[in-house]
Amino acid sequence: NVNEDRIIRGMVGRPLDSRFPPRKKNIGEVAFEVSDWVVQHPVSAERLVCKHSSFTVGKGEIVGFAGLMGSGRTELAMSIFGRSYGTWLGGRIVKDGKEISVKSVAQAIEHGLAYVSEDRKVLGLNLLDDIKRSTVAAKLSKISNSLGVVDAYAERRESEAYRKSLRIKTPTVDEGVDKLSGGNQQKVVLAKWMFTDPDVLILDEPTRGIDVGAKFEIYGIIHELAEQGKSVIVISSELPELLGLADRIYTIFEGRITACLSADEANQESLMKYMTSTTGVMA
Repeated sequence: NVNEDRIIRGMVGRPLDSRFPPRKKNIGEVAFEVSDWVVQHPVSAERLVCKHSSFTVGKGEIVGFAGLMGSGRTELAMSIFGRSYGTWLGGRIVKDGKEISVKSVAQAIEHGLAYVSEDRKVLGLNLLDDIKRSTVAAKLSKISNSLGVVDAYAERRESEAYRKSLRIKTPTVDEGVDKLSGGNQQKVVLAKWMFTDPDVLILDEPTRGIDVGAKFEIYGIIHELAEQGKSVIVISSELPELLGLADRIYTIFEGRITACLSADEANQESLMKYMTSTTGVMA
């Protein structure tokens, strides 16, 4: 008598009629564009992890990236975010019609880019920190005075506001992030990057290792960001997640973008076809 819906109801305490919350779509013009992006592997000089990759994201659009492990999804994201992976060999980034230079993570943040990393416990959070410090860590200048001294009141005010808006389950922002569940840790990571006021968010495996109830809440946050006009990139190993979230989906195989499918024409079979070969490879 066990089925998936019954298991979900038992986990979250209520039925989930839909795995994805409703969303009001309002997709605008292209706001972020990467062209002919080429990145060399940090150790193997003969290997390219990004092979002339090009893609676009509109305002208010959610764009998915699908690929097998090792296909180059994360390498592409990290190299765009301040060239934090590999050796950049060429390519352009255009944001709001103007070419920008993002040679470091600081420059990426300055230009309104944010990257939620694949491994929240290693790259996303300092597990020795509390929630309030973790929330403001990516842009301390926002709550510091001219001498660089952090305003403790502003730190608490901002972190408390995100605790409430993202429904982070904790009695106080003084709690250590290591005490939180996986889903609530992921919300803290999202809060950290939302605090930087980004225009473009790259979310790498945003729901990895969290339960189905927390996933639903994360999906709601992603929808809210898109409704605010943010450009959102979602990288995921779960094809149903991409099909449920994204407006368009790019596929990657061995460092090369092989296809771009709209949500209406994409399915698991078509995505897998382009994820496992260079058939229909994009120029």
